[in-house]
Amino acid sequence: MSIIIDAHEDLAYSALTFGRDYTQSAASIRQFEQGTFIPSVNGHTMLGWQEYQQGKVAIIFATLFITPERYKEGEWDVICYHTFDQAHELYWQEIDYYRKLCEEHPEKFQPVFNRQDLQTVLSCWKRSQSSEAGNTITCPTGLVMLMENAEGIRRPREMEEYWEAGVRIVGPVWAGERFCGGSMEGEGFTKEGYELLETMAELGFALDVSHMNEISTLQALDTYEGVVIASHSNARALTRYIGGEYHITDRKGERHLSDLAIRRMVERDGVIGVLPYNRFLRPGWTEQDGRHQVTLKDWTAHIDHICQIAGDARHVGIGTDFDGGFGWPAVPMELETIADLQKLSGILAEEGYQPDDITAILGGNWQRILEKVLPES
Repeated sequence: MSIIIDAHEDLAYSALTFGRDYTQSAASIRQFEQGTFIPSVNGHTMLGWQEYQQGKVAIIFATLFITPERYKEGEWDVICYHTFDQAHELYWQEIDYYRKLCEEHPEKFQPVFNRQDLQTVLSCWKRSQSSEAGNTITCPTGLVMLMENAEGIRRPREMEEYWEAGVRIVGPVWAGERFCGGSMEGEGFTKEGYELLETMAELGFALDVSHMNEISTLQALDTYEGVVIASHSNARALTRYIGGEYHITDRKGERHLSDLAIRRMVERDGVIGVLPYNRFLRPGWTEQDGRHQVTLKDWTAHIDHICQIAGDARHVGIGTDFDGGFGWPAVPMELETIADLQKLSGILAEEGYQPDDITAILGGNWQRILEKVLPES
C-alpha cells in the first residue's frame, strides 16, 4: 500500500459547521448524524481517523474555507462573511481549530510547518509500511494548512501573520472578483490580486489555482514566481455534455482546467489534484441516477488525461475535497470512505501504470511539492 497525500480536505469547515469530530471513525460520525439534516446538505462523511489509518493517509492539505454571505445556503451555513473583517475572524477560528486538534490529540494529528515536520510524520508511515502483520503501527496524520479563498486577507502584508501561523498554500479565489476571476464571478487579476501574488511569492507560499477561471489561471501561471498547484481541479475536457455544453453550473464550466491550462501547469512543474465528485466525473449525474453510474475508472480517466498531456505521471495527485459540500453517496461506487482510496492502485495498474507511477500519483508528487514549499525548519 502506497502512502497517500490528499491535497484538499475541508476539516475545519465541517467541524465548526456540523460538529464533526475527526478523531473518531467515519462510522461513528455517521451514526451520530443519523436522523439529522447534516447528510442532506453535506453528504455522509468520508473521513475519520480510523479510516486515515486503514487507507494510509499520511498528509492532508487541511483547508481554511469560508463562504461569501451572498452564497449562503441556509441557516445552518454559519462559516459565512459579509465583510473582510468577518472573513479575517473566521480564518483565525479555523486556524485555532487545527491548533487545538493537534495539541489535544498529538497521537492522531500533527501540524506540518516545515520539512523537518514532514519527515517526522512520513518516517512513521514508512515504518508502518514495513511492520510485520499483526504488529501494526498507528501514526498521526500530518496537516498542512491551505487557505481556500483569501478574502480574509485585508491587506497583503497580513500574509506574514498567516505564514507564522503555519499556512503554506493559498488559493486566492472561490466565487471570484476581489483578487481575480473565479468559478462564479469576475474576470482576470485585479491590481489588488497582483499585489497579493507579489507578497505571497516573497514569503514563499505555494499558489493554488483551483477555482480560478481560465483567464486568471493563465495570468497566474505567467506571473507567479513561486510553486504552483491545483489542489482540487479535474480535466475540463471530460466534464462536457455531448455537443459541448458543460454539465456544471459554475462560471462557463471554468471550475476545471482546460488542456491549455494543464500544459501550462506541467511547464511550471505543478501538480493537479483530481477529485472524486460524481457530478465532476459523469456529465449530468444526479443522486437519482444511482452510484452504479460512476466508478473509479471515471476518476482515473481524469488522472490519465493529465498524464497523457504531460507525457509522464509527475503532475497529478489526489485532491478529494472531502467533506466540502459532498460525501457518500455522491462518490464513485467503490468508495465508502477515504480508506478506499487505496483501490486506485489496482485500477491504475490495470491501465498500465507502473508501481513507481502509482506511488507518485497517490502521494509522491505532493511530497515533491511540499519539499519545495516548506522551509527547512
